Amino acid sequence: MAERRRWDTDDRGRGVGDGRRLEPGAVDLLEALREPDWVAEQPEAHLLPHLRRACESGGAGLRLDDAHSEPDGAFVVELHWPGPRGDLRALRVAAYSLIGEVAESATYIHQRQEADAIVFEVGTGMLAADTDFAPHGHVLVLRVTQ
Repeated sequence: MAERRRWDTDDRGRGVGDGRRLEPGAVDLLEALREPDWVAEQPEAHLLPHLRRACESGGAGLRLDDAHSEPDGAFVVELHWPGPRGDLRALRVAAYSLIGEVAESATYIHQRQEADAIVFEVGTGMLAADTDFAPHGHVLVLRVTQ
């Protein structure tokens, strides 16, 4: 059975290595995400001003429409992308720029498609080895519509 191509011009069908070198840090973040009460309170005070400033300055290329906290601690930010429809690379650059405004020492990002939005699910925080303070983090969900 032929291997699936990984992109349109892929003629190799396989990579050149694995990502095991990242596993220890990924496991550390995963363990932190599972800790009760790891998600910090008041994202409206700690995250929103940075996100709003980046959007208002035009640097992120996104318009912030709304933001609210969910009962599980996730901070959901509704955004609008005025750029070219279907240009996922440019939209991703804008979203990652915005994420960079609040990212901490360890960050996980997953992009997925919903019916009416591109969603970036972000876990970011300070792990015990990275801070003199108590480990803490944020769950951020960016919902981007066009």
